[in-house]
Amino acid sequence: MSYKYINKLPTPEEIKTLIPLSKALIEHKRIRDASVKAIFECKDDRLLVIIGPCSADDEKAVLEYTMKLAKVQERVKEKLILMPRVYTNKPRTTGEGYKGIMHQPDPSADPNISKGIQAVRQLHVKVMAESGLTAADEMLYPNNYPYLDDVLSYVAVGARSVENQQHRLMVSGMDVPAGMKNPTSGDLPVTINSIKAAQLPHTFIYNGHEVETTGNPLAHAMLRGAVNQYGRNIPNYHYEDLLYFSKIYLESKLQLPSLIVDTNHANSMKRFDEQPRIAMEVLRSMHHDDSIRRLVKGFLIESYLLDGRQDTQSEYGKSITDACLGWEKSEDLIYRIADSF
Repeated sequence: MSYKYINKLPTPEEIKTLIPLSKALIEHKRIRDASVKAIFECKDDRLLVIIGPCSADDEKAVLEYTMKLAKVQERVKEKLILMPRVYTNKPRTTGEGYKGIMHQPDPSADPNISKGIQAVRQLHVKVMAESGLTAADEMLYPNNYPYLDDVLSYVAVGARSVENQQHRLMVSGMDVPAGMKNPTSGDLPVTINSIKAAQLPHTFIYNGHEVETTGNPLAHAMLRGAVNQYGRNIPNYHYEDLLYFSKIYLESKLQLPSLIVDTNHANSMKRFDEQPRIAMEVLRSMHHDDSIRRLVKGFLIESYLLDGRQDTQSEYGKSITDACLGWEKSEDLIYRIADSF
């Protein structure tokens, strides 16, 4: 056997007992979840802005960021619902590099997944308790979701995971919105198929049990741009892209057609400071065409305390994965989105 068993991981029940949610936080999340769901159910005209670090690598910096975000939320609450992006697992194209606090609660130390599981739940609970904002996370590993299924208000399925059957089945049992990204190839029918699969009921293995799901009507699309066979980034947020995707999305007859536009990754060609321009262009397209306006429900924005990125945690509040928009520019962008919407 080629596997070395290091530690037996704590169960989700053990972690939830160790780091519980208070009754007040449970009720607060229920109310906030209802507001977020209403956007996708076309019962609330506000936009959802999922914004925060590429990777939540430092609890102190992430909490400082979300506290700043909470103050802005109060000022834009009539137009926007702000949701901190607290991504605790990071996909790595080659398997190298920092994989998130689930693997390394201390990025400078060796991996420790047992401690990482605790660190992830503790961070999400602290974000909710201190800022009042419930967060989004990426479901990179389906087996991790049971540790967080009572704290997350939004789940993203990444470009490398969206074709995976287990991810699609897992989303079918969630009761929160789940953004299914287009694959890195940009194949939009794959995105449509992933949403359809997530909206259907299934029977499968989950958390050590055989389970049945009823399907998740809140599963929806997320456009993040593509990469062609030559390694060139190809944006898919332009007016013509949104118009075409709106057409095929509506023709698919899926429930609650909805779209989140990712302003970074291949859409920005990895130029993080292009994110404000991209968001403004999408808003202009929404004003120009009603079908785009009805489809687009918000944005995914990579943002941290400081501009750019670094290889190690030498500068507090700067990303150690993809480059992010700094706080001052991010705050300005949020106000511009609210004013332009």
